[in-house]
Amino acid sequence: MTDTTQNSPVVVDDIVGMSHHDTLARRILVIYLPLVVFLFVLLFPFYWMAITAVKPNDQLTNYQAYSPFWVVRPTLDHIRYLLFETSYPGWLWNTMIVAVASTFLSLGASVFAAYAIERVRFTGARVTGLMIFLAYLVPPSILFIPLAFIVFQVGIFDSRLALILTYPTFLIPFCTWLLMGYFRSIPFELEESALVDGATRWQILTKIVLPLAIPGLISAGIFAFTLSWNEFIYALTFIQSSENKTIPVGVLTELVRGDVYEWGSLMAGALLGSLPVVILYSFFVDYYVSSMTGAVKE
Repeated sequence: MTDTTQNSPVVVDDIVGMSHHDTLARRILVIYLPLVVFLFVLLFPFYWMAITAVKPNDQLTNYQAYSPFWVVRPTLDHIRYLLFETSYPGWLWNTMIVAVASTFLSLGASVFAAYAIERVRFTGARVTGLMIFLAYLVPPSILFIPLAFIVFQVGIFDSRLALILTYPTFLIPFCTWLLMGYFRSIPFELEESALVDGATRWQILTKIVLPLAIPGLISAGIFAFTLSWNEFIYALTFIQSSENKTIPVGVLTELVRGDVYEWGSLMAGALLGSLPVVILYSFFVDYYVSSMTGAVKE
C-alpha cells in the first residue's frame, strides 16, 4: 500500500509528460505543417514573380548554369522597361479608375437593393433575393456578347466608361446577396424605434443601418474592387486602343509579341499589378472576415 502510494506521483508525471509530447506532435501535424504548406502554396507565386522580375535575360532560360529558384546579379532593367518604355503607368491608371468607379456604382445599387429586400416588406421579396443571387452564377463569358452589342449601340466602345457600366452586371448580384445577409443581422427593433420617433426610411438607412453595416460594406467593396481589378474578358472585348487598356489585358497583349515572351517585364507587371489588391486586403481583412461570417451565418 505504501509502495503504491509512493510510486503514483511518478506514474502521473509520466502520463502528463506523454500527453504533453502527444499534444505537441499533434499540433505540429494538424496545425503547423498544413499552415506551412498553405503559406508555401500561397506565397511561392509572388516569390517566383519577384525573382523573375529582377533576373537578367541570360538567367531566365539557362537552368544549367543558374538555379531557377534563385537570382544572381539582380537587375532592374525589366522594371525600368515596363515603367518607362511601355504604357504600363497608363494601364495602371485606367485599372484604378475603372475599379474604383465600378465598385462605388455597384455598392450604391446593392445597398438599395439589399435594404429593400430585407427591410421593406413586399410580396416576392425572398424570390427576388434568390433571383439576384442566381444572376451572379451566370458566367460573364455568356453575357459579354449581348453587352458588346449594347456597348456598340450606345457608342461607348473603346472607352473606360464601357467597363465602368458593364462591370456592375456581375458585381451587383453578389454584393446584394452579401449585404442582405449583413442587414439581416442588424436588429429590426432599432428601425421600429426610429419609425416610432418619426424617422423616414432614408434617415433610417443613412443614420442607423449603414453605420452599423460598415464591415459588410467594406467586405462587399473589397470583393467588387478585386473582381474589377482582375477582370479580363470584358476589358479584352470592349477596349481596343493601347492607351485605354487595363493591366490584365495590356500586360498580356502588349508584352507578348508573337512567340516572344518578355518574361521579366511580364512578371514585373503582374507583381506590381497585384500589390494594390494585397495592400487593400491587408488593411481590411478583419472587416472582410467578420462580414463574410455574418452573411453566411444568417
